[in-house]
Amino acid sequence: MGLAVGLSGVAFGAAAVTAGLSVPQACVLSLLAFTGASQFALTGAVGAGGDLVAATAGALLLGSRNTLYGLRLADLLRVRGVRRLVAAQGVIDETTAVSLAQPDPAAARAGFVATFASLYVTWNLTTLAGAFGTSFLGDPGVLGLDAVGPAAFLAILWPRLASGPELRRLAAVAVAVALCATPFLPPGVPVLLSAAAVLVVMAR
Repeated sequence: MGLAVGLSGVAFGAAAVTAGLSVPQACVLSLLAFTGASQFALTGAVGAGGDLVAATAGALLLGSRNTLYGLRLADLLRVRGVRRLVAAQGVIDETTAVSLAQPDPAAARAGFVATFASLYVTWNLTTLAGAFGTSFLGDPGVLGLDAVGPAAFLAILWPRLASGPELRRLAAVAVAVALCATPFLPPGVPVLLSAAAVLVVMAR
């Protein structure tokens, strides 16, 4: 899983450079943020001319789910001391899924480490490859690479939408909110507003 998902870092690297980030900026974002959906959301908002504060807020909102994963994994992984900082960097969708699927804590820890290590290394190498390659194209938008970010973001979300009708209804409401707000608000803000649909489901 780490290798397969990590290869999509090429798409992020291309999307980041297309959005106006430099190759080093794209690489640092992958090294430090390391959560695909948030990275695509941030670069997408910046590429659309959005305010950096709104773009960052949207990325943080998407990444906040990792906090809940961390709470769930804390007792299972039992990481102590400074190693908790390293482990926290690896708490994402894929590592959580692999860890929770294991039959015992030892296997869960092994699954977490293997998935985190392979995904982190692959994601960052492919980010560099995608960003470096795209930087030589002059204007990447001419080749339609501005569509890479949204397409990859949709690919990340699609398996979640297939998990049940409730999530599909939630997604439909969120899309409607974002589309209605897009003509009137700066890029990045409609995504934040669309998250209000989640509050309705949580209240129910």
